[in-house]
Amino acid sequence: MGARSVPPLALPETSAFARALLDSGWAAVFLPGEPARLGRLMLWKPAGAAAGDGLVPAGIETESAELVLPHGRSVRRRRTQGYTLFVAGAVSALADARPPHPSGAAWQAAARLALRLLADGRLYPALTPAGYDSWRAGPFTATQREMLEALASAFPPHAHCLPECGPGPLRIAEPAALVRQFCDAVADELVRAPAAPLAVGALPYAWRETRAVPALREWAEEMAAALTAEVSVSLRVDLPQGRRRQFQAVLQLHTAADPALVVEAAQLWSAPAEAERLLGPRAETETLLALRRGARAWPPLQRLLQDATPDQLRLTDDEAFDLLGDATDALRAAGIDVHWPRELVKALTATAEIGQRTAPGSSAAGLLGADALLDLRWQVSLAGEPLTEAEMDALAEARRPLVRLREQWVVADPKLVARARRRRMEPLTAMEALSATLTGELERDGESVPCAAVGAFGDIVARIREPESRTPAPQPAALKATLRDYQRRGLAWLAEMCELGLGGCLADDMGLGKTITLLALHLHRQTDPATAGPTLVVCPASLLGNWQREAARFAPHTPMRRYHGGERHLKDLADDEIVLVTYGVLRRDRETLAEAAWSLIAADEAQHVKNPYAVTARELRALPARARVALTGTPVENNLSELWALLDWTTPGLLGSLSAFRERHARAIESGQDPQAAKRLSRLVRPFLLRRRKSDPGIAPELPAKTETERVVPLTTEQVGLYEAVVREAMAKIAETEGIARRGLVLKLLTALKQICNHPAQYLRQTTPLQGRSGKLALLDELIDTITAEGESALVFTQYTQMAILLEKHLAERGVPTLFLHGGTPVTAREEMVDRFQRGEAPVFLLSLKAAGTGLNLTRATHVVHYDRWWNPAVEDQATDRAYRIGQARPVQVHKLLAEKTVEDKVAQLLAAKRALADAVVGSGEAALTELSDAELAELVALGRQS
Repeated sequence: MGARSVPPLALPETSAFARALLDSGWAAVFLPGEPARLGRLMLWKPAGAAAGDGLVPAGIETESAELVLPHGRSVRRRRTQGYTLFVAGAVSALADARPPHPSGAAWQAAARLALRLLADGRLYPALTPAGYDSWRAGPFTATQREMLEALASAFPPHAHCLPECGPGPLRIAEPAALVRQFCDAVADELVRAPAAPLAVGALPYAWRETRAVPALREWAEEMAAALTAEVSVSLRVDLPQGRRRQFQAVLQLHTAADPALVVEAAQLWSAPAEAERLLGPRAETETLLALRRGARAWPPLQRLLQDATPDQLRLTDDEAFDLLGDATDALRAAGIDVHWPRELVKALTATAEIGQRTAPGSSAAGLLGADALLDLRWQVSLAGEPLTEAEMDALAEARRPLVRLREQWVVADPKLVARARRRRMEPLTAMEALSATLTGELERDGESVPCAAVGAFGDIVARIREPESRTPAPQPAALKATLRDYQRRGLAWLAEMCELGLGGCLADDMGLGKTITLLALHLHRQTDPATAGPTLVVCPASLLGNWQREAARFAPHTPMRRYHGGERHLKDLADDEIVLVTYGVLRRDRETLAEAAWSLIAADEAQHVKNPYAVTARELRALPARARVALTGTPVENNLSELWALLDWTTPGLLGSLSAFRERHARAIESGQDPQAAKRLSRLVRPFLLRRRKSDPGIAPELPAKTETERVVPLTTEQVGLYEAVVREAMAKIAETEGIARRGLVLKLLTALKQICNHPAQYLRQTTPLQGRSGKLALLDELIDTITAEGESALVFTQYTQMAILLEKHLAERGVPTLFLHGGTPVTAREEMVDRFQRGEAPVFLLSLKAAGTGLNLTRATHVVHYDRWWNPAVEDQATDRAYRIGQARPVQVHKLLAEKTVEDKVAQLLAAKRALADAVVGSGEAALTELSDAELAELVALGRQS
């Protein structure tokens, strides 16, 4: 067969035909071409293999070749007929084939190696002996060399059964050389895209047809020599020492086979035999070629070429300085690296120091005031020791990058010299300064630089950096309680942050006493005329009674009023009074509330204002106060923007704008792209957010054990039928919808499936009958029977009011007394229900998760049942903490009901995997699932086989 000028493109039918032959046990051998891209893979039928059937497609030709095959105890030439295909089709066929013949498996491994080399960019332009442009695979790393040699050594004889050219006895082709030729063919063919000439024009190495370009011979040979040389050179710059007053560049040699080996060029001339053993037979030639290339990039190397034994070059000061600038880049482009002593390069560092701009003696609060400005200046250090002003001046006046300081030479980066010249920068606001010093990084001129707080400002930063490092504060004399040690530490932290005008977020677990800590803070502030004044507590309506009871119990002499109901007013407001207001009333009466001179504003269950654009959040931000405190057990429920909303209210400006916060912190953490992002944000927010858990050592040792159990129940036959019908109908509609409409359909589907898992009657809007239709209801009956028989009480949470109504009716029919609290329950009725449950008047308390998941104290319950899942662990934990809190003396069992093999079951597994990240980012429930593809959604909602 004559060589083609343009190898055909790989067609599906070509690859399929070849793959079928390989799978049938045909043998394979590569026939090299000139140029490389004209090489072909030959498939031939060994004894015992099935014959190739069917019409031979275009791109595959019948060809005969002379092979070297076994003959008795020796070998002989044999003309064999087979099918050949060019490289693109061969690689495509080998990629998916399952060849039983050893030769097919060997060339499949070679194809995969060639593709890996190509993916790593291991190819270079060359010229064939006949003058054709050709891409070749290489140069290889030491690891790639080992891979290629290991592959070649494992090649079976049938995979390289070509006769080796040359005189002498008949020999089989060397496998390593054949594998390299195959890799060259893959490189030469696959990089020549058919559209390349349209993009770059008719240029060598882009056109697909074979053309001779002998004019490129010298360039190609030099390029190949540079890229495939076994020996490379570098320059090591030595500093002036002793009597030697000049810098000098020492020539060093390296070998590709052993990158760790470094040989000084002097050895090449003084001990040539040893140098040849270490570096190979072409060491001298390749060293001189490298120097010639380097001399064109940097002329002083010409002096080395004039030496009979080039090994080192004395440098003028200008040449040494030049090596620190553009010359290094030019030499690197020519393949020569320049090495300076490590201590020389790393000696100088610059830190941005942030300190006091106001007069000495200013108060801490004054330094952190809204109008305060803080100095920002560069401080350069040598080996960790700050330079004096005189040394900074000398550095600033340097005109060269190599400077002598403190009897030693150091490299001064041009940016560092510029910073020494421009010591002072634009001052920072207090919040900008805090943000920078707490993270240890400052953004300047598009780069992140290290920074530190100094002076009085440094003392303040050190004080606030560790929230729990403070000595526990003595509790106020007016507080009628004994604070626990961790509560006194929390009080000390809150008191200091408020006195500094910084505020903070107390994010202890539910039940650890945030209410009593805030009451203690109010009393503490009354002892100092500078901080005394009324406190406004903003909370959900369900917590008004709890706050009033707690205040009456622990601060009985402190006046308190509810700013709630039709007769609300602020007349005769006492200086030490506590005023309770709901978020709803705040929205309506913000202007009236803003007229009072509040010493402190506390937002309880502050996650209610996690959306900074909501009306409630905007009205809360508009209330003036000397200090602000947020109380919440879940500072982050769905995403980190909620954390920004809380801290931007308590400490405005600390986290910057919301868009800047999302760009620098939230996106990097939520995407997982920057492993350091979470640590950086933690350093920033830790001083302003105090988070303690019940499980932390020493926090609540008196709390009993808590056991959480996922109780998986099968669906009834009715539930299975409904579930599958809803999935079929909804997925058909979702597949035809996009955008907001699609997200709406997904949410509707998820809601329907959760309701079916609860009970068919909830989905079908029925009231009867209930018995025998739901696996969850059957399990709940068993649990309630056991709990009531043991004289204990249970909380039953559901996110659906309709489901709670069905449960209330069902349990009443079974003679089980219940209480039912939901979003429409009046405040007074809520308080009465809590009291009745705590007195033991009803063993089962049915609660709407959204209306009763926070604030209530229901420690009589020893069992918590989550009838359905909220798909947010933080919200479920808050609900559980209605029973598992300080005051609970008995173990608490938590039962989470799941319908087996349903979307509930699958999402629960996803949540378990995310639990470790709950403090930073928690999934946003159903909303996140609306972004799944159709295939992912179908897999999620598909009903598994029921047990």
